Amino acid sequence: MHSDMDHFSVMSFNLRFGLAKDGPNDWEHRKKLIPGLFKAYPVDFIGFQEVNDFQADDLSALLGDYRLIGRRQPAPPFWQSNTIFFRKDWQVQNTEHFYLSEMPDIPSRSHNSQWPRQCTIGTFQRMSRKITCINTHFDFSSSVQIFSARLIMQRLIQRPDPVPAVLMGDFNAGFDSPHYRIFVDESTTRQAQGVSFYNVFDNPPCGTHHGFSGKPGQDCIDWILHTGGIAPEDAVIVRDHVKGAYYSDHFPVVASFSFI
Repeated sequence: MHSDMDHFSVMSFNLRFGLAKDGPNDWEHRKKLIPGLFKAYPVDFIGFQEVNDFQADDLSALLGDYRLIGRRQPAPPFWQSNTIFFRKDWQVQNTEHFYLSEMPDIPSRSHNSQWPRQCTIGTFQRMSRKITCINTHFDFSSSVQIFSARLIMQRLIQRPDPVPAVLMGDFNAGFDSPHYRIFVDESTTRQAQGVSFYNVFDNPPCGTHHGFSGKPGQDCIDWILHTGGIAPEDAVIVRDHVKGAYYSDHFPVVASFSFI
């Protein structure tokens, strides 16, 4: 896995919120596995979803070579942030955090959304290279998912400094969903705006949610998409475990890229 000026790598990882009563899969047990995961997959950027505040503290302590953006503070105990951890050799150029709702600039949830969903965007630079990382977590209703995809695309189109972008997250649907087609729209208008996305996988892989069983569900609901200006070199769903213990109820997804 390359990590030089012309290459970088990312991971999308639904962490499973730490307040869940998961018995042997509780966060207190799982967090001991985290260093081994990132020793095996030393990526440049990690898009975590479902991060309780105390989990962000634990991750910061465990991932000493990284900094993070996207953490709401102060946060209610139940709050789940979408954080982006990034290696310290990358410098933050700008950040943006908003809610996938009709009032995106204040803590809120959309109509028919079960949870107050969010999106974190950061643009990073290392030497002469720039990359924008987007991390999000969609709700369950198809209408809310479509609304959320359109909102994110609107925000990206309005950004003043378009650079190659990687979109990560738990989208709670597979690649046949209507909101996936919003991201990968290759119309003339979208091409002119420079924000049409492409999948890192040539062929849709099997599912990423497994409920700590190790047996993947039907759909790949954890995605990594990318715009032009970068090319995927490799992409994998991480099904590793430690003596039957899994890092989360979702498999992480990892992709490496080169700048074109």
